[in-house]
Amino acid sequence: MGSIIVATANTGKFEEIKRFLEVEFDRFFYLADFDRRVEVVEDMPTYLENALKKARKTGNFYGMNALADDSGLAVEALQGRPGIHSARYGKDDEERVERLLRELEGIPRQGRKAAFKAFLAYYEPVGGLAFIFYGTLRGYIGTEKRGENGFGFDPVFMLPESGKSLAEIGVDEKNRISHRGSALRAFKRFLEARKS
Repeated sequence: MGSIIVATANTGKFEEIKRFLEVEFDRFFYLADFDRRVEVVEDMPTYLENALKKARKTGNFYGMNALADDSGLAVEALQGRPGIHSARYGKDDEERVERLLRELEGIPRQGRKAAFKAFLAYYEPVGGLAFIFYGTLRGYIGTEKRGENGFGFDPVFMLPESGKSLAEIGVDEKNRISHRGSALRAFKRFLEARKS
């Protein structure tokens, strides 16, 4: 299906998306591939609006179909925080995870319920069409980091069925169950339906 730009500079997120969609597109790009980068301020009040804003601005800037996601972690005991501010919860993954663990210190497992949410926006600059896809993953926040895979909050996001963190499972399994994986599967079904 030609080229697509994934509207992220996060290598882990880009590789995860690329692996999932590798048979759907001929060429993949992400923001780190370009010297001149589009700047998008994620200042909208919802995941959906932020994803749409990123996809539109990126697609129009580079003149190619764009895929953007806005995703985050909602923790019950923190009244849904960090939510849409997940990426800005600290200066890097390490700081974000440490802050989360600090804020949940002393809270028992039943109070540590959490959900990852992902909204994907696919935008085609020719015609100005945009399509939205959604996914969620429920679990709980552990008390310490576990695992070497993944990124973001993956080392502390625990899967109730296995007792493992998202960082302890492989990329293929993560794509099969994750919030972004669910949204990407819906996107893939959309692309396949368009071909027929």
